[in-house]
Parts: sequence; C-alpha cells; structure tokens
Amino acid sequence: MNAPSTDYASAPRRPRVLAILTCFNRKALTLACLDALDITARRAQVDLEAIVVDDASPDGTATAVRERFGWAQVVEGNGSLFWNGGMHKGFGLALGREADHYLWLNDDTHLVPDALPSLLQQSADLTRANGSAPILVGATAERDSGRVSYGGRVARSRLRPFNFHLVHSDSEPVPCQAIEGNCVLIPRAVALRVGNLDPVFEHAMGDTDYGLRAQALGVRTYVARGIVGHCSPNPLGGTYFDTSLPLSRRWKLIRSRKGLPVRSWRHFCRRHGGPLWPVHFAWPYAKVLLTGVRGLFVRQPAGTTSAKLT
Repeated sequence: MNAPSTDYASAPRRPRVLAILTCFNRKALTLACLDALDITARRAQVDLEAIVVDDASPDGTATAVRERFGWAQVVEGNGSLFWNGGMHKGFGLALGREADHYLWLNDDTHLVPDALPSLLQQSADLTRANGSAPILVGATAERDSGRVSYGGRVARSRLRPFNFHLVHSDSEPVPCQAIEGNCVLIPRAVALRVGNLDPVFEHAMGDTDYGLRAQALGVRTYVARGIVGHCSPNPLGGTYFDTSLPLSRRWKLIRSRKGLPVRSWRHFCRRHGGPLWPVHFAWPYAKVLLTGVRGLFVRQPAGTTSAKLT
C-alpha cells in the first residue's frame, strides 16, 4: 500500500514579517518588547525575524537577546548611532532580505497580543480598497491612563506645516501625514520604492521625513484603528521645551543630537518646508531665545513645556 502523498506546494505560505529595532542600555525593556512581539507574531501565524541594532549597550542587552531569541539577529553599533542611525543600519540590512512586511518597532513599545493580526488585516483591507499598499502606523497608549502616546499626526495648518497633532480612531484607519516610528508596518513593495531612512538625521526626524517622502511618491499613510501596544511618552522636562531651564542650557539642548541639530533640521526644512523653509527653520531657535529673554523678566513656572515641534 502506498503512503498518501502530501501536496506541500498547495499549502498556503505563511507571511514573513521582519522587525527592525534599535536599542541602547535598557535590557529589560528590550527583552519585554521582543517577548510581546513573539506572542503577537504567533497569534498572527507569520514567520518572524528581527534585526536588533544594539548601540554598544553596557548592560549586556546584545548577549541577552542572542541567548533568548533565536529568530533575532543582533547587529552591534559603536555607541554613536542613536535612533535614526540605528534604524538606518538595521533597515538597510532588512531591505536586502525577502519579507512581505517590515515592522519598525521601538524597544520600549509593548505590543498587545492582537497587534500584528490587526495590522496585517487592516493593511490587506486598505490595499484592496485603494488598489495600492499603504504604510500603516500603530498607535500606542499610556498603560495607566489609556491616552494615545504615539502614532500618526497631521499638520494643524499650512502656515505651520511642522506643527503636528495626533489623530486616531477606534473604529477605522485614519489618514495621517507624519509617522512616528514606534510601530510602523511597511509592505515590501513600499519599502523598496521609498528606500531607507535618510542618514543625515542624527536622532529624531527620520521617521517623519520617511512618511513625508512616501506621500510625495504617492504612498498613502494611515494610523491603524485601535491601540497596538503600550508606550510611555518621553517627558519634556529637561529638554529644550522646558522653560524653567536657564536660556544657556536650553540653547545647548536645542542644538544637540536629541534636539534640533542645525544640519539635520535645515535638511528637513529645505526638503519639506516649501518656499518659506528658512522661516520654519529659524522659528524654533528664535522661540527658545525669545522665551529665554522673557524668562529673565517674567519667571516661568517650573516644568512648563510644549509638545510642538516648531
């Protein structure tokens, strides 16, 4: 009696998702992020891989990831990559590999179990509805309050094109302009069309630039419905937004890698600011100086901050 044959060619191929993360010196958060990613990938029934760029963490992050997650490749940096440099390095490697979707993920983002199934289904639905694949941003929320912390944004006005505010819906995907890289699903065809993050950006702005570049090429960007995970917003205290700090300190902070470094900010404004880009470029620096001078005469409340980029 002949053994029954199995037609493996007819079995549906599992989607392949390749996640890209960059991390520095917060091992517990990074491991928790990858644990949550593994759970949601299993629920989505996808083949999962990850590229984790560890920027010379002294806390043993790289070793711990290698020991715990066989599906993750650790790429070590020299300690000077910061977010955009790390993501550029990791995404560049990812683009050379076959995958149906690439997933940008911050290592402090803890995905809920249904995150990937929901993102993949919404991506497929939008592709069918629009006739082309979109970039889909997953919104995150603060764990305690439930307030949306990161996701997609739209500009408040044409006169202030870089003054973005969050948009989100629990019932349907919402079009957006600016994307935040905490959780972003990018189909391979879109990734090959848009390319890598721009290495000119020293830390921030690379994700916003990527979304705006994609839209200039005709790629739609959406915020997925619902919440895909939890992530606490970065505090504004101690940054250049903090008007309780001395002017000299704020002036140094705004020009630092984690502020608006002049070269990166000028490049961003020239690319996306239109004819008035010099005004948009100068405004945040002028605002720091103006509020700093005013603070010499009118004492500002400690911790007064603004979430506006410009």
